[in-house]
Amino acid sequence: MISLFLLLYEENYHPGCDIKVVSTSSLGSKNGTFRAPNFLNPEEHVTQCTYTFQAAENERVEIEFDEFDLDGTPPECYHEHLDLFTEALHLNVSLIETPFGGRYCGKIPPRTRISLYRYLSFVFLSDRDNVTDARFSGYYRFIPDDKYNIGTPIPNVISQKGETCSFLIYAKHKKRGEIMTPTYPGTYPKNTHCTFKFIGEPNQRLRLEFRDFDLFYGGAHCPFDYVTIYDGPDKEAEKIGTYCGQMRNLVIYSTKNMMYVTFTTLRRTAPVQNRGFYGLFEFSENFVKLNFIQSDATHIRGTECDQTILSKKESSGTVFSPNYPFPYQTNVVCRYFIYGMQDEQNLERVILKFEKFNIPMSGKSCNDGYLKVYIRGQEEDHRYNEHDFEFCGKQDPEAVRTPGPRLVLLFNAGSKPGSGFKALFKFETEYLIPIGTPSPEGHCEFTYKSLSRKEGRFNSPRHPSNYPSSTNCTYLFYAEPNEQVQIVFDTFKVRTDNLQSNTSLGAWKAYGRNQCVEDWLEIFQVYRDKTEELVGRYCASSSPGPVVSLREVAVGLKVFLLTDDKDVFSGFMGRYLFFKEKSIFGDGCGGNITDLDNGVITSPNYPEKYSSSKISGNQQCHWFIHVKPRHKILLYFEEFEVEGTPNDRGCPAATLRVWPWNQRNKTPLELCGDSLEHNTQILSETNMLRISFFIADKAVGAKGFKAIWTEIKDGPSCDEFHCFSSSFCISSKLKCNGVKNCGHNDESDEIDCVIETEVNEYMVIGLGIGAVSVVMIAVLLYCHRKRKRRRLDHPMLPSHAHFHTCESIGERFATSSSMDSV
Repeated sequence: MISLFLLLYEENYHPGCDIKVVSTSSLGSKNGTFRAPNFLNPEEHVTQCTYTFQAAENERVEIEFDEFDLDGTPPECYHEHLDLFTEALHLNVSLIETPFGGRYCGKIPPRTRISLYRYLSFVFLSDRDNVTDARFSGYYRFIPDDKYNIGTPIPNVISQKGETCSFLIYAKHKKRGEIMTPTYPGTYPKNTHCTFKFIGEPNQRLRLEFRDFDLFYGGAHCPFDYVTIYDGPDKEAEKIGTYCGQMRNLVIYSTKNMMYVTFTTLRRTAPVQNRGFYGLFEFSENFVKLNFIQSDATHIRGTECDQTILSKKESSGTVFSPNYPFPYQTNVVCRYFIYGMQDEQNLERVILKFEKFNIPMSGKSCNDGYLKVYIRGQEEDHRYNEHDFEFCGKQDPEAVRTPGPRLVLLFNAGSKPGSGFKALFKFETEYLIPIGTPSPEGHCEFTYKSLSRKEGRFNSPRHPSNYPSSTNCTYLFYAEPNEQVQIVFDTFKVRTDNLQSNTSLGAWKAYGRNQCVEDWLEIFQVYRDKTEELVGRYCASSSPGPVVSLREVAVGLKVFLLTDDKDVFSGFMGRYLFFKEKSIFGDGCGGNITDLDNGVITSPNYPEKYSSSKISGNQQCHWFIHVKPRHKILLYFEEFEVEGTPNDRGCPAATLRVWPWNQRNKTPLELCGDSLEHNTQILSETNMLRISFFIADKAVGAKGFKAIWTEIKDGPSCDEFHCFSSSFCISSKLKCNGVKNCGHNDESDEIDCVIETEVNEYMVIGLGIGAVSVVMIAVLLYCHRKRKRRRLDHPMLPSHAHFHTCESIGERFATSSSMDSV
């Protein structure tokens, strides 16, 4: 539609309203006002009025509208509109061949416009019958164009228009100056490419400060109009950045003595009203020298002295103030971005220790020079007023330890020179284990002492997020004398992709050193002589059962997590509790069993549900069974129901551990669930057997267990009772004792037994009392009948007389009332 109107310009009605303004040597010609024409158009022809402004040599045209009220609605503008042309190269060039500057109607006027060359035109078209000068008004000025000649013009092969805004700027010719878009502060032209090449003297740096920056914003990647700045002589140099939209406080420094700036706008028909940019440049030898930045740091291109230090995995180094150890320049601001590793596999924190520090104070405060410290990521959204620490003066500040991977220092030199600072930084792996004393070497080692805290939580690194690979973590729990410590796991998920099969484990698929060979967790008893004994190795989702340190001989427990270099899982969350030492047998439910050849052990409250202790929150029972030398112990479970599922979630709330082994370093059998599979009966390797039952405070309870233990003679010959199926040799006294001492699926010791009626002494007493009662009742009935008969034989006997009817059989039952009888 715009092209159609341009083609019809010559065919429109011209009522003699064209205006041409020419700049001359007269001062009165340099500025003035313009208004819309007044005319009648009864036939409502499309009427056209052209306003042309012609500047003198070395001048440009600036126009600005102060009133604007045209009929029509943008962008169509059907009845009235004003078309702008600001890029006419010659006066005799047809407007059709001139780049179009935009169409306007309604009540919003065009913004300030400045011609790219000496000529500026706009065309007013209307089909209304009565046009008045209230349609629009404004003023014009002819301005010198010397401020747009920034340096030595250079050819521009990309854009003809770019030749008006492409320059070489030499420090030897101009150390300070202005830089701007070719029509600033007017709307910048479309389809333009400008270049600015700054060349300083050796040892100089360039400072470029944008005081105004207003480009069309098409997104963060600046796809339309943009400024690109390179840290060198051309666009092959390192790019500092690409900028668009509206920017504030944009200050750019070159690293060395050259900088290359490009300004690019796209060809498009959409109107653009942005101003472009205006800035100041300065070449100087006094900007901060960058040799104070160490080799393990990187200068942030475009800044005067900012630097970034990235961890190289638990690396360390030193940071200095500018010009250290000599006095720093005044009024300098430098930032240090010290970042530890943070990804799926790594998380670090930063430790900063000062060796030298001298930043003069302003009175008793840090209002002038200072060093501010940020440890909570405030730099991400430029919250530099929310610092965590602020240091000044001559005293070395205390060490800073960050809670995460970020540490930012902001050094403001102020107006007073000082010798500055020297500080050592160190990256340490952050495990996000909040409780416990970490190792001073920064290793994944944490100590929990009863003196510090009686109970708490511990977790795998970064839980509930995934723990890192290739990591060894140690957790040490130290009880006081006369104390024990218990650990319980609430969540457990340790990666194991290839479990090694072992049918002897039964339901346990992820327990033991032969099964868990990728990522795994081990638990140890720690003894007073500093030796350790393995309780178990666990992996997958099979959680360990409650573990308690041994009384007297152990000082605590040790938990060790190892991860390989493969994939990772979320790990574990556990709890620890230090408590007063309990009996060697536990909570009154265990015992030391000797000089017997068989027996029965049961869980607390069996056959009712066991439960955790209401007082201590946990419960434990320990049985120690000793039989004669050259004998073994057979443990057979008649019933077993302990909460947990070994092949799924393990035994986190309750577990029964059995040590049938001869070797001390062999881990116990750990039992829970309701199906023991291969562990229904257990045969000890020696004449001793240790059994422990642990109940955590989170246990909901189950029926528990009933187990029969029997002394088994070890050896090829049997001079006692030989069990038919199991071939065990048991004491002959155990035959027909009502207990299945031969083990699982073998009842041979209870076959062909004479069933003897068991006489219950209480039953005998009851029967005796019953018989005596029957005899007494019979005697009383007999006496009653005799008395009635006597009264019939003595009719004169008073009715109230007492007559002892039993005297005839030689028995007298005398009472106090009988003494009154006749």
